[in-house]
Amino acid sequence: MNNDPPTLAAKLGTTTHLSPLLRKARKLGLDAEGLELLAVQRGCDYYHDGRPLPETVVTQRQFSNEELAIALLNPALRYSPQTLRLGAAMLGAPGNSPELIAQLAREERCESVVRYVADAGRRFEPDNEFWAALTQLLPAGSAPKSSVVPHPTRFVAMTGFTRRGVETVVQWIRPGPVSLQNG
Repeated sequence: MNNDPPTLAAKLGTTTHLSPLLRKARKLGLDAEGLELLAVQRGCDYYHDGRPLPETVVTQRQFSNEELAIALLNPALRYSPQTLRLGAAMLGAPGNSPELIAQLAREERCESVVRYVADAGRRFEPDNEFWAALTQLLPAGSAPKSSVVPHPTRFVAMTGFTRRGVETVVQWIRPGPVSLQNG
């Protein structure tokens, strides 16, 4: 009997493919937890639990932020909402190439998940050209099951109080310190 946790693909009701990107990650010593740790090391400290971090051993040259984002959103990876949220954060990393992300999403069979995150990015950051470019490069299609992927509000930080009083300020969670603008 298989005691491995289900993959995202299994939760989505699709087949799990052999992922070249996850194979590359494993060669670099990165399993699912290692990918999550790498995202935190690269600035996704919003998801950091406060424990001391080991020194980063995988450079961006070895495994780019685009590759890390797609690896975390990969249907062949074990299913974890936290992993998907980290993938969404890395997808919005400054300097990411929408063209490379779209290419990797196609190769890794995660276009629908990446499109779901990109659509959320467009909704929360309508002036960010990255999201517009990325959605144009991805095929339109049905969104993944809402019971499987995190709600789009889980990809943003929100505050209800600012110096001006009660108002909602929304900021996409991405690598780097999250500092909500408090009026």
